[in-house]
Amino acid sequence: MTRTLNGGMASIAGICAVVVALAAIDTRVRDQVSALASGEFVTITERLRDFAFAVLQAVRDQSIEHAALTIFALGALVLLLFMMRT
Repeated sequence: MTRTLNGGMASIAGICAVVVALAAIDTRVRDQVSALASGEFVTITERLRDFAFAVLQAVRDQSIEHAALTIFALGALVLLLFMMRT
């Protein structure tokens, strides 16, 4: 049970780290995070959809600008997945 909880917390921490890094780099993500935190009267599903779209758009733009780093990160992810499988 503790191992499952630790794995879940590590996953959530990783996702939060990526979102914080994107918010530091891209103003669109920063605006979406601040709008999500401000508690505007919009349905949560609509707000999460807009947030996910802004994050995906920022990831796409950043990966185009830094193609070599993106290829390296993708290779590292594939290697990590293979290492975790064995």
